[in-house]
Amino acid sequence: MIGMEVDQRQQLRKYIDLVLRRKKIIITAFLCAFVSGVGVYLRTPKVYLSSSLIMFQQQQINPSKMSPDVAAIKTTEIVNTVGQQVTSRTNLEEVIKRYKLYPDLVEELPMEDVVTLMRENHIAIKPQKGDVFMVTYEGQDPKKVMLVANALASKFIEENLRFREEKTSETSAYVKDELKLAKDALDKKESVMRDYKLQYYNEMAQQLPVNMERLNALQGQYQSTQTNVQNLEHTRLLVQEQISLKKDMLNQLAERKVLETEKKQAEAAVTLSQKNASLSAKDDKKNPGQEMADIKALRLNLEAMQAKYTDQHPDVKRLRRMLAKLEEEAKAAASKADSGAAGGDKPADRQDNKSAASSSPEQQVAGGYDQQLEQLQRQLKDVGFNISRLNNEMLEIQKQIKTYQKWVDSAPVREAEWTALTRDYNELRKHYETLVSRNLEADSAETLERHQKGSQFKIVDSAHIAEKPIKPDFRKIMLVAIALGLGVGFGISLGIEILDTSFKDAGDVEQALGLTVLCAIPVLENEQDIKRQKRRSLLWTLALVVAVLIICVGMAYLIRRGSIVI
Repeated sequence: MIGMEVDQRQQLRKYIDLVLRRKKIIITAFLCAFVSGVGVYLRTPKVYLSSSLIMFQQQQINPSKMSPDVAAIKTTEIVNTVGQQVTSRTNLEEVIKRYKLYPDLVEELPMEDVVTLMRENHIAIKPQKGDVFMVTYEGQDPKKVMLVANALASKFIEENLRFREEKTSETSAYVKDELKLAKDALDKKESVMRDYKLQYYNEMAQQLPVNMERLNALQGQYQSTQTNVQNLEHTRLLVQEQISLKKDMLNQLAERKVLETEKKQAEAAVTLSQKNASLSAKDDKKNPGQEMADIKALRLNLEAMQAKYTDQHPDVKRLRRMLAKLEEEAKAAASKADSGAAGGDKPADRQDNKSAASSSPEQQVAGGYDQQLEQLQRQLKDVGFNISRLNNEMLEIQKQIKTYQKWVDSAPVREAEWTALTRDYNELRKHYETLVSRNLEADSAETLERHQKGSQFKIVDSAHIAEKPIKPDFRKIMLVAIALGLGVGFGISLGIEILDTSFKDAGDVEQALGLTVLCAIPVLENEQDIKRQKRRSLLWTLALVVAVLIICVGMAYLIRRGSIVI
C-alpha cells in the first residue's frame, strides 16, 4: 500500500512538473481559445425569444354535450387542435408577409419550405400548469419577435372562435340532418304500424279479451234464440193441432147440418110437388113464380150437394131428377103464367121465408167456428213469423260468431306479426328523442358561441421585447472555448514531452540506463544565462499581462455596448 501511494505521488508530481514546465504553452492556448470563443459568439447571429401566456377558460353557462368542448376533453387536446390551425400554411404565410420575415429565405426557397422552417424551428407551444400554455417565437429582430408572438396569440383566439363557431354550426347541421332522417324513418314506421293496426285492429292481441267476451255473449245469445225457436216450434205444433181439431169439428158439424138441410129440402120439395100436383089438378092455372122459386131452391140445394159429394151420390141424382121434372113443368106452364101468378107468389114467399128461417141458426153456428179458426190461424201466422225472424237472427249471430272466432284465432298470428313489425320501433323512438334533445343542446351551444359565451382563450401575459438573446449562450460558448483551449494546451504539452528524449530527473536516468543514481547535480547557470532567463520571463509576463488587459478591456467594451450578454 505504501509503495502504491509513493508511485501515485510521483506520478502526480510528474504531471505538475509537466504543467509548470509547459505553462506558457497552456496559457497561450487558453488565451487563444478564449479570444476565439468571444469571436465565435460575436459572429453568431443573435436569436431572441418572446412568449405570450394564454389561458383556456372553460364555459360556465349551460355546458352541454353538444358544446365544442366538454369536461371529458383535456385542454391539451383543444390546444393541439387549435394550434394546428394557427400554424397552418395560410396563417403563417400571412404573418411572414405582414412582418417581412426571412427575406433571404423567401427569395431563395419556396414559401412552403419557409413556412415549414418557421413552424418546426421557431414556433413552440408549451403547456404550463392547469389550463395555461405558452406560445413562443424566436428570431433575430427582438421587436419583430415580440410582434409575431403577439400575433400568434391573437391567432389562437381568432382561430378558436372560428373553429368553435364552425364546429357548433356543423354539429347543429349534422344533428338536424340526422333528426330529419330519424323523423322520416319514425314517420314511415308509424305509418306502416298505423295501416297495419287499422287493417287488423279487431285481430290484434289487445282486442282479444273484448273479442272473447263478445264471442261468449254471442254464443249465449245464439243458444237463447235457439231455445226460443224450439219453444215456438212446439207452440206452432200445438196451434196446428188445434186448427186441425177445429177443422174436423167444423166439417163434422157442416156435414150434419147439410144432411139436415138436405133432408128438410127434400121434404119441402116433396111437399111442394104434391101441392103443385093438387093445384094443377084442381085448377088448370099454374103459378109461374112458385115454380121458379122451387127451381131456384133445388138448384141451390144441388150446388151445395155437389160441393160436398160426387155426382154419383144418391141424393145428388135425386135432386137432379126433381130439378129436371120441375123445369119441364115450368116450360109447359109458361103460357099460363097470368092466371096462376097471384096464387103462386104467396107459397113461394112463404117457402123462402121458411128456408131463410131454417138456415139462420146454422149460419150463426158456422160463423162462430170460423171466427175461432181465424184466431188460431192468425196465431199460427204470428208464430211462423217469429220463428222466421228468430232464424234470421240466428243466421246473423252465426255470422258474427264466425267473424269473432276468426278474430280470436288470428290473434296469435297478428301478435307475432306486430312484434316483428314493432321490434325496432322503440329503438327508433329512443333515437329520435335523443336527437331532439341533442338538437336543442346544439342550438343552445351555437347561441353561446355566437355571443362568445362559450369556452375561449384569453391572453394572460402579452409578449415583450426580449432584453437578451437566448442564442448564442455566452457562458456555454466560453466554457466550451476554455475547455478546448486547456485541452489543446495540455495536448500540445504532452506531445512535446513525449517527443522530448532528454532526462528530466534521476528516475528517468535509472529507468533508461538501469543504473542507480547516487546523486543529482543541478544545472549550474552563469550570470549571463540567469539574466537572459529573467529577461525572457519578464517579457513573457509583460506580454501575458498586456494580453489579459486587452482581453478584459475588450470584454468590458463589448459588454457595455451590448454585443456580449452574459
